Amino acid sequence: MTTAPEILIVGATGSTGRAVSGALATEGIAHRAMSRDTTRVTGELATPVRGDLDDAQGVREALNGVRAAYLVTPSTEAAETQQRRFLDEAVAAGVEHVVLLSQLGADIDSPVRFLRYHAAVENHAEGLGIGISALRPNLFMQGLLALAETVRRTGTLPAPIGSAPVSVIDVRDIGEVAANALIAPTPLGVRTLTGPESLTHAELADHLSTVTGRRIRFEDVDPRQFAEVLAPVLPTWQIEGLLEDYAHYARGEATEVTSAVPDLLGRPARDFRRFAVEHADVFRVA
Repeated sequence: MTTAPEILIVGATGSTGRAVSGALATEGIAHRAMSRDTTRVTGELATPVRGDLDDAQGVREALNGVRAAYLVTPSTEAAETQQRRFLDEAVAAGVEHVVLLSQLGADIDSPVRFLRYHAAVENHAEGLGIGISALRPNLFMQGLLALAETVRRTGTLPAPIGSAPVSVIDVRDIGEVAANALIAPTPLGVRTLTGPESLTHAELADHLSTVTGRRIRFEDVDPRQFAEVLAPVLPTWQIEGLLEDYAHYARGEATEVTSAVPDLLGRPARDFRRFAVEHADVFRVA
C-alpha cells in the first residue's frame, strides 16, 4: 500500500517533464516527479522520487501504486530500450495508462532514428495492451534556445533546412496536453501536436529580429556546419539524430498543422510570436 500520488512523471526535470509537472500543479494535482537527481525537482505538489531507468528495482519502487505515468527519456542510444523496459514494468505494476512523448511522423521504416525508435516504442506499448496516449509533437520552439548563443554572437539563425516550413510547437502546450491526458478518464490514442502555423526558419528569424530590435538573418547552412554549432551543447548521437530530423524537415515532411492542441485544451496553441516576445532577452545582445 502507498499514500503517494497516483501520477508519475518520468524525466520530471527535463523540458517537457517540467511542463507537465507545472500544468498538473496549476490544476492542483499532486504527482510524483522521478529524477536521478531529486534536488532538481521543484514545485509544492511534486513529490520527488529518485529513479534511474537503468535500475529495474528503482523503477518498480517508483511505480508502486501508480495509476498513470508520463514517459520521456533523454535522446540517447539507450532511449528505446529504456522506454520498452519501463512499459514492461508499468504493466507488471498494474499501471492503467502511460502518456508517451513520441514525435510527429513516427514510423518504423523512417530514415530518422528518432522516428524509428518512437514508432518501435508505440508498437511495443500497443502489444502490451496498456492504455496509451502517444503524443507526437513537432519541432519544439524551445529547441531554438540551443542556438541562442550563436544568434547573439553572429546575428544569424543557422539551420540546414532551406525554405521548408515547420509547424513548431511550444513545450508548454505539450505539457498541458500531457497533463490533461494523465487525468482523463480514457487514453487519447495517437495525437499529432503542432503549433497554429507552419513557419520557415527565415520567418522565425524575422520574428526574433522584431522582438530583439536587431536584424537576425536565417542562414541555410551545410549539415556539417550545423553540427559544429551544436557540438558545444549537445552529445554526438543527439546531433547526428538532429541532422536526420532537419533533413526530414527540409523534405517538407513537417509542415502539417493540426487542431489537436485547441481541440484538447479549448484555446489556441501558443504561436511563435508569443514565444519570441517571452524569450527576447535570450536572443538579444546584452
